[in-house]
Amino acid sequence: MRKGIEIEVAADDRARLEGIVADRNRRQKHVERARIVLLSADGVGTLAIMRQVGCAKATVWRWQERFMVEGVDGLLRDKSRPPGKAPLPKAVVERVIALTLAEPPDEATHWTGRAIAEAAAISLRSVQRIWAGHGLQPHRVKRFKLSKDPEFAAKLRDIVGLYVDPPAHAVVLSVDEKSQIQALDRTQPGLPMKRGKAGTTTFDYKRHGITTMFAAFNVLDGTVLGRCMQRHRHQEFIRFLNAIERAVPAGKVIHVILDNYATHKHPKVLRWLGRHPRFVFHFTPTSCSWLNAVETFFSRLTRRRLKRGVFRSIVELQAAINRFVDEHNAEPKPFVWTADPDVVLGKVTRGTQELASVL
Repeated sequence: MRKGIEIEVAADDRARLEGIVADRNRRQKHVERARIVLLSADGVGTLAIMRQVGCAKATVWRWQERFMVEGVDGLLRDKSRPPGKAPLPKAVVERVIALTLAEPPDEATHWTGRAIAEAAAISLRSVQRIWAGHGLQPHRVKRFKLSKDPEFAAKLRDIVGLYVDPPAHAVVLSVDEKSQIQALDRTQPGLPMKRGKAGTTTFDYKRHGITTMFAAFNVLDGTVLGRCMQRHRHQEFIRFLNAIERAVPAGKVIHVILDNYATHKHPKVLRWLGRHPRFVFHFTPTSCSWLNAVETFFSRLTRRRLKRGVFRSIVELQAAINRFVDEHNAEPKPFVWTADPDVVLGKVTRGTQELASVL
């Protein structure tokens, strides 16, 4: 050991160093330094430490000295080094942020990284780092719609109440129609997925007509009553209501949750409703289709069956939809509402206030 180097390890420090060496999740550089100190404390010479640890002589001397001065904590700290590139001046960072939050020039709708880099005279990577550090994403936009319904709160609590605590001896149905479902056939067969290659499909297609699906989602047991029809007028809606009337056992009140589509409020529909007193309509607030539980089923239908489907006729499309409904009803899941109405109302209030401050 070098002259002037005396390694004395207290019991607490030895236990800590041995723990570092035994820890399999420790960084290897920390394990190496702890082994150098432990071997030095046991009286092992420099050459022997070099062979056992697999390091240079200067490395052994460096960590012996560091331990003598700073103890175990000194072994876990690396010497700070100046960055390879000087950080951007604060004024440049503030200019990039100000440009990003301002309107872009000319006819562009938003800033791009390269446009900001050119305007601020810095590299694209520097712009990306600044954006990441300040949580800025000008290339993304989230869509929203605030309801202006004056009875928003009352309707929200009414519908959420049906979801959370449905009335006894009643059926709660979420009803809507998915219109303009196209029977699309590809111009060429697609290629299947292979290892390293995604499945393919042609970008063009042939149209073979459209259909409309009326659906009633039972929020209590998760089953769906569906009918495909050519159009979505009040005549078809009344036919679907008659189908619901036949499907629901007598003696049960039917609470129907539906949106404000004009067909649902047609005078003939209202007259039909007067002749069927066990039906109770609950309209969602305007611009609140997200409150209608059947939309979750329509979303799943679109993603799982329609989006990539190939249909050569309306009949083939309707048959595929009917099969999907049958598969869904084979293993239905009840609808569970989890959002607190007060939290929803609070978000709407804050959104309205924020929008008012911008306009």
